[in-house]
Amino acid sequence: MQSTLTRTQNIVQAVKFTLFSAGAGIIQIVVFTMAFELVRLPNRLSYFIALVCSVLFNFTVNRAFTFKSAKNVPMAMLMVAAYYAVFTPLSTWWLDPLVALGINEYIVLIGTMLVNFVTEFLYCRFVIYRGAINTNRLGLEEERRLRETGRK
Repeated sequence: MQSTLTRTQNIVQAVKFTLFSAGAGIIQIVVFTMAFELVRLPNRLSYFIALVCSVLFNFTVNRAFTFKSAKNVPMAMLMVAAYYAVFTPLSTWWLDPLVALGINEYIVLIGTMLVNFVTEFLYCRFVIYRGAINTNRLGLEEERRLRETGRK
């Protein structure tokens, strides 16, 4: 059973998620740029390919290092897929209309990435990993250290 996180643990978790998401964002922008500018794929297809690459990276590092979860990987991945089953159609739906309004493709991409960042953190923290935070080796060691120092 997971114990309640300290204020510091919550802050560190949010910072880690932000930093790893920035890495995923860099991956997404680079892949999008390569697909859209170099390969000349359509905007939506470029976005989709870039999103998949970003999600795979973000899921892997956040599961292991941010949420420190030993939760069943296929189950967690299915839950991420459920989030993206809603987010991806919505986000691809608004891409072309916003660009047609004269908003630059990269501004639309960055805005979409910010919406994704906030909603995915909340979904991961309170749905996917609820009750399973600090259950992998790293998390259990952290919990042990906190108990030993009397901080919990």
